Amino acid sequence: MKRLLIANRGEIARRILRTARRMGVATVAVYSDADRDALHVREADTAVALGGTASADSYLRVDKLIDAARASGADAVHPGYGFLSENAGFAQAVIDAGLTWVGPPPAAIRALGSKSAAKAVALRQGVPVLPGYFGDDQRDETFAAEAQRIGYPVMVKAVAGGGGRGMRLVHSAEQLPAALQSARSEALAGFGNGDLLIERALLNPRHVEVQVFADTHGHCIHLGERDCSVQRRHQKIIEESPSPAVSPELRAELGRCAVALAQGAGYVGAGTVEFLLDGDRFFLMEMNTRLQVEHPVTEMLTGLDLVEWQLRIARGEPLPLTQDQVRLQGHAIEVRLCAEDGHFTPHAGTVQRFGEPPLSDGLRFDHSLEDGTVVTPHYDAMLGKLIAHAPTRGEAIAKLAQSLDDTVLLGLPSNRAFLAACLRHPVFGAGEATIPFLAQHGDGLRAALQPPHEAGVAAALAATWLGRAGTDLPSPFVRPLRVKFGETTLDLTVRELGHGVLQVQAGEREHTAHIGYGTVALDGIAKPAQVVRKTGGHCHVRWGAHDLHLQDLSLSAALSGGQGPAARELRAPFNGKLVSLMVQPGQRVARGQVLLTIESMKIEHQIGAPRDATVSGVTVVAGQQLVPAQVLLVFSEEGA
Repeated sequence: MKRLLIANRGEIARRILRTARRMGVATVAVYSDADRDALHVREADTAVALGGTASADSYLRVDKLIDAARASGADAVHPGYGFLSENAGFAQAVIDAGLTWVGPPPAAIRALGSKSAAKAVALRQGVPVLPGYFGDDQRDETFAAEAQRIGYPVMVKAVAGGGGRGMRLVHSAEQLPAALQSARSEALAGFGNGDLLIERALLNPRHVEVQVFADTHGHCIHLGERDCSVQRRHQKIIEESPSPAVSPELRAELGRCAVALAQGAGYVGAGTVEFLLDGDRFFLMEMNTRLQVEHPVTEMLTGLDLVEWQLRIARGEPLPLTQDQVRLQGHAIEVRLCAEDGHFTPHAGTVQRFGEPPLSDGLRFDHSLEDGTVVTPHYDAMLGKLIAHAPTRGEAIAKLAQSLDDTVLLGLPSNRAFLAACLRHPVFGAGEATIPFLAQHGDGLRAALQPPHEAGVAAALAATWLGRAGTDLPSPFVRPLRVKFGETTLDLTVRELGHGVLQVQAGEREHTAHIGYGTVALDGIAKPAQVVRKTGGHCHVRWGAHDLHLQDLSLSAALSGGQGPAARELRAPFNGKLVSLMVQPGQRVARGQVLLTIESMKIEHQIGAPRDATVSGVTVVAGQQLVPAQVLLVFSEEGA
């Protein structure tokens, strides 16, 4: 292996590049039109354009990737994760082209890449599985009959792919048809395969997965478990190892079953076997036949480089360790930093200012970010992964939460503060978070993240005065300032006293502020402050660890309640593609009724009616690309 083509993008492409370079392997990056200026393109030894913008026109094109390998002289291909990493057809095409495939054999991908097929292997190997229906008959009436046999609640899952896409929890027979339709649509769009399965749903389990490695010499071992129970939309956002719920005895049994499943399918390379843990009982979910997003957790815990292991195994080398030689030391936790708001809605945009936390020993940040990075709606919303390792779980939590506080990411919404709040939540701290953690505590976490009065005042002052030329002389004039952040509107009057000192009146509260060089002090409390400004009076302000998205309304007339234009229009909340439209002009709709579905960043989002109303106009058609704030529907004034 002399030249490696990385058939991926972003942070995982950069991650593979680092190891390949250290091993003396030349690297080839590929890129879409949207990624031509990306970091992974600039860091590789060679980069090949794929053309196109959407995944289907670039990173999912087997022919283009094989052509890129040939054109660049690559003799091996690493698929990363996502895209074609679990596509047996791509693996076979790489092998047929005379290249080394860094991954499991195509036959093993077929045997385990499908959830249904993996459960069949598990049953042969004695690995426990939940009761369910995994058959070829995909008619809705078949699923309805099988769900009745299994007993509600049931989980509908896409047979192919992963990442939580195509999953729906169904509590009753009435909910099943809609769940099947939306899961099938999302699976077809995400994986090109709309086949589904159903299985009995566990309502309060943990998600625990085991990292396995197998070589071509018949050896297979595991590297411990990762607890991935904190999830939103069935997608992980916090992963840790070891799991606070797994004893040494349970770890050994989980590992034994994971290895048995891999060996039963003739597996080679890195893979992850995912289980649902319900008390002391566990059941197979699926096997991911690739490197996982959260592999750094295991790397930090073991001190191993799993990408190096992948490359060595692809060369035909044996595993470097036996099971008895594996050592798990301390505790590691990873969080996924995503471009999304507090309600997990993804956002495209530009990273206007980015700053890493101090990366001391035991702290790692895998990302592909810099000032000016454009986050497009065409790919996943994940921006990077921050990982902390420490001797104890409590120390790892504290280190990771502090590093999130120290991370600067301005220009678009992110879940940075939300992740820190999750880490500091007492339920997570006690090691008791299960899969419903965010369903149970998400509203409380969001409420706790609402900026306090002082942060709003400081941010408003920073947005207006920080970094702008002023005078050291006092001014006799009072300046009115009106800003909105979230659902809060703040009215201030400000008098300049000179030398950066401001006298502020906020309702009945008075404050003294000082605008320094990169700081704003309010009533003697100084915190670092940064501002990026956008159009239309919008800006993104950071004061201490608080992130606030403000709009200056000082020159705008106030709208009264719901009588403004916004109450009569439904606008696109983010970039995306309109997948389906369920209403037409003249139709009466009820508050919360699903009106349309938008696909963005590989996830389908159902948009509901903001109130009881009559649709008077439809301005879009299914299949259309949307931009933020684009008018989609117009409601009559009746009831506005």
